[in-house]
Amino acid sequence: MSAACLSLHVLVLCGFVSAQEQLLPGSCNFELGTCGYTSDLDYGSWSVNEEGHLITVDSASLQDQEQAVLVSPVLDQQEWSCVRLVYQISGQGSLQLHLRPDGDNFDYWIWTANKASDSWLIASVDLPNTTVPYQILLDGRPEHGSGNSVAIFEIHIVPGYCIECNFEEHHLCGYSNSWNPNVNWYVGGSVAREPESNLVNYTHNNQRGHHMYVDSVYAKHFQEVAKLTSPMTTVPMAGCLSFYYHRDQERGNVFSVFTRDQLGHYEEIWRPEVYATAGWTLVGVDIKAPHPLEVVFEVAFNSARGGYVAIDDISFSPKFCHTDTEPTFDPSIANCDFENGLCLYYQERAESTVWNRVSVKPNAYRTGDHTTGTGGFLLANTPFTSKPGYMGRLHGPFLPGNYKYCVRFYYLLHGFRKVDNALVLYIYDENNVAQEKVWSLADTSRAVWTEVEITYMKPMLSKLVFASICRNFWDCGLVAIDDITVRLGDCQITAGSLPGQCNFESGMCGYIQDKKEDKADWLRVQGHTPTSYTGPRGDHTTGMGYFVYIEASLMRPGHKARLLTSDLRGSSSPQCLIFYYHMYGSGTGILSVLLRNGSRERNTMLWRRRGEQSISWMRAMVDYKCDVRHQIIFEAIRGPSLRSDIAIDDISFKRGPCEDPGDITPYSGFSEYFNEIEN
Repeated sequence: MSAACLSLHVLVLCGFVSAQEQLLPGSCNFELGTCGYTSDLDYGSWSVNEEGHLITVDSASLQDQEQAVLVSPVLDQQEWSCVRLVYQISGQGSLQLHLRPDGDNFDYWIWTANKASDSWLIASVDLPNTTVPYQILLDGRPEHGSGNSVAIFEIHIVPGYCIECNFEEHHLCGYSNSWNPNVNWYVGGSVAREPESNLVNYTHNNQRGHHMYVDSVYAKHFQEVAKLTSPMTTVPMAGCLSFYYHRDQERGNVFSVFTRDQLGHYEEIWRPEVYATAGWTLVGVDIKAPHPLEVVFEVAFNSARGGYVAIDDISFSPKFCHTDTEPTFDPSIANCDFENGLCLYYQERAESTVWNRVSVKPNAYRTGDHTTGTGGFLLANTPFTSKPGYMGRLHGPFLPGNYKYCVRFYYLLHGFRKVDNALVLYIYDENNVAQEKVWSLADTSRAVWTEVEITYMKPMLSKLVFASICRNFWDCGLVAIDDITVRLGDCQITAGSLPGQCNFESGMCGYIQDKKEDKADWLRVQGHTPTSYTGPRGDHTTGMGYFVYIEASLMRPGHKARLLTSDLRGSSSPQCLIFYYHMYGSGTGILSVLLRNGSRERNTMLWRRRGEQSISWMRAMVDYKCDVRHQIIFEAIRGPSLRSDIAIDDISFKRGPCEDPGDITPYSGFSEYFNEIEN
């Protein structure tokens, strides 16, 4: 493999003289050693090439291991920085980059690559500002088989954001050209071919500097397009994007700057007002993106006489360029879990008796709320009204226009013979006029809390309005809503799961079945469990997804099943474990949470429930502290009868102590409650 040139799909002349980047601690070219980088002893080893200049791991050296983890020295860089990684994957394999904050249980995934290449590639990964020292982990995973390897040629850590670039380095900061046979972005300056020979690089004001340019000399078709694309940021971006440009184009030719999200959606953020500039011109463009993005510089020519465009010194600041730019709006004003009232939601006065905030005590017959299993939710129901039917509209707070919103809520439906208009979501404008019906109930549900996600965007002030209409008492039942959340962006763009977090939608998330000390396994399933009068009707995450449970019919009384986390490093700060459990059935046994510390002979009991608890999913929040390597164990013991299914879902960890424990009793047995709704 050759490191002479990077494969960037852009015409770059290797070996030109460039200004030296300011390198931060953690940078390494592996020429004179590993710069303090070491292999994690719990995994395979990285090895330095005998000739230097690269470090590698291959499938043959791993033997029985699946991965090799390269760990940086401890870094204490409080300002925003960018890792530029030159790497190559040969054959089958992957390379991941994680952050390991000091004193934290978990490593945090940031970036991954799994495409093989015949040449070196460059990745640019943003490291957000932090006051906590951290280490960088590079996890190489070549698959078993001959010829599979992962190699790293160079690690550069530089101050600032990854989308910033002055084009003085041979790797062009990870910017890439979308290859076109006729028009492309080229490196301009003292060594590259440049028709605009009088164009001086802005940075150094001499012919030794470099910039990027595109010209029309080879354009053959109408609307020939050249695209220069930044690396994808790893975090949302809000602030000022600035750059210098030089333009001399004929009328009808186009120069635009776009942002592109992870779904490939483009948004034009700037277009120049003039076709020709006398020299380099500074531009500042405000960006407010609630998601990672790429910046795309796009030029379109209509003929070979279209002209040229050049850009240089791209930079970014978290402060907006223009003082009149409004701060990024926080849509959480429209969030509500109804634990402490209606938040900013309200009803029209004439309909004020339709939607009511209620709660349900734990019981074996009626489902409680989605948030905790015992909290508040909104219920529309004819017994609360004096009429044989009703129409109830629940209005949310106003949200500014020209933002894309992701709306999520949960609904529960029971007893409706006809679901037409049982629950509908409208978007209203500031004049209380319905602009769009964005969602309506399609069919009867299985009496479980079911998730709905809607993405919408309006140019004007708008608000959410939930409507429930019952025209005939005999056709209507119970309709409930809970846990409304609104965030900026498209619902299809997800933030990804945090380490230790698992909703079992895509597998077991690294959780381990205990094969030594139990008699059964936790089963990952979707839908309801097979035995009647025990187990959940659906999962907690969406109502239609996956959860894990013990199937009592496959076990004997007293048999246990254990599910273990992978090894947790330990933390100097308190930890909060959050999960949802389901213990419904007259013969339900015991669910416990244990802490296994390798230095102790016995496991430590953190939390326990015995016997039937509720037909609802219940939230548990468990505080604990352990500063050494350990595991968390979920242990279920089968009860005396077949009606003893126990399920868990939506496990997560966060820094403790738990903010709102709610379920604060560490150990409990079953207490009998009646079917009761509380207003």
